[in-house]
Amino acid sequence: MQVSHFSRLKGELTVPGDKSISHRSIMLGSLAKGTTEVTGFLQGADCLSSISCFQKMGIEIENNPALNTVRIKGNGLRGLIAPSATLDVGNSGTTTRLMSGILAAQPFVSTVDGDASIRKRPMGRIMIPLSQMGASFESLMTENCAPFQVQGGNLHGIHYHSPVASAQVKSAILLAGLYADDVTSVTEPYLSRNHTELMFEAFGVDIKREGTTATVAPTTELTAQHIDIPGDISSAAYFIAAGLITPNSEITIKNVGINPTRDGMITICQNMGANITLSNIKNDIGEPVADITVSTSTLHGCTIEGEIIPKLIDEIPVIAVMAAFAEGTTIIKDAAELKVKESNRIDVMVEYLSAMGADIEGTNDGMIIRGGKPLHGATIDSKLDHRIAMSFTIAGGNAEGDTEILGADVVNISYPTFYNDLQDLRK
Repeated sequence: MQVSHFSRLKGELTVPGDKSISHRSIMLGSLAKGTTEVTGFLQGADCLSSISCFQKMGIEIENNPALNTVRIKGNGLRGLIAPSATLDVGNSGTTTRLMSGILAAQPFVSTVDGDASIRKRPMGRIMIPLSQMGASFESLMTENCAPFQVQGGNLHGIHYHSPVASAQVKSAILLAGLYADDVTSVTEPYLSRNHTELMFEAFGVDIKREGTTATVAPTTELTAQHIDIPGDISSAAYFIAAGLITPNSEITIKNVGINPTRDGMITICQNMGANITLSNIKNDIGEPVADITVSTSTLHGCTIEGEIIPKLIDEIPVIAVMAAFAEGTTIIKDAAELKVKESNRIDVMVEYLSAMGADIEGTNDGMIIRGGKPLHGATIDSKLDHRIAMSFTIAGGNAEGDTEILGADVVNISYPTFYNDLQDLRK
């Protein structure tokens, strides 16, 4: 796909529902008694993979893509049946890791597989703690990667000290903890996103949080809920960045989730001197939401490190684009997790921002961007990574000449209407 220079971006939009919450609504709705109604569901390929996997385990799920609504007829905590086929997670790391926590407790063997990207992503980080709890894993090709088999077991509660601040790791263990014989705790080096804990509370699970430790008690029943999913701040991030770096622009993104474990993008924009305001702030469902308005800004560099990293890990590629247009130097540290996403996002951002003329270098755990150099168009290989494709679309729109995005349709993983929404702001 070809991206030409943006002259301005103006208007309002609503981004699709939060991907993290959409996944969790399917999983907890499947384990609950009764029918869970979901509105604002993300119709991206990753979340559809979660639906497909739980349908294969006997859950009746009605999806209405036109309305972004889903009805899940839960069979209760122990109501899943053995799948007759491989559970295909597609490109979804969230489906793989969170579902594994549930499969770890089932009285049957499951096989989990996905696309070429999933087969490279590290699954030892969940296999180790879930094995300690009593499940058995067997890698079928590459050690600690998909495809793998899970033999569910009688699970024991553990207190796991995670070496990484990862909501996927934490959630896999907490989901397994629902079935354990004693309390299960996870302590992280920094607090990761807490959507699982909030949704546990909504479904009636006994969950406690103290500092960076979450503790869940064994559960016998979850109660079906109505879930209204806010817009995904990770999807809003591309339009936040675009509105800040594109001349003569003002964009309002409506009803965006601003969960404090996810709002690092807003903090960094403020630290960089952005014109960004939040309005209509509400907290009706345990997940705070707001309308976010941004306008063209003179940005300056900053240092991004430490405990804020888990709050913006998915937004770092587009933050790197913002940094290329900012005055001064931006340093990103403590973000080695970027190496094991859908692509090695450190290497890819460095390679292609350099190709566009940016002054950027990679480090072991991040990158250094010396902003202010004008960018020019280039050919960008998305590496089949949705966040790379969207980030370079924003970069290309602010570069001289045209930019070609290879594999541009990979945005369907998380934001199928991304290009249409962007085009509407250019009119």
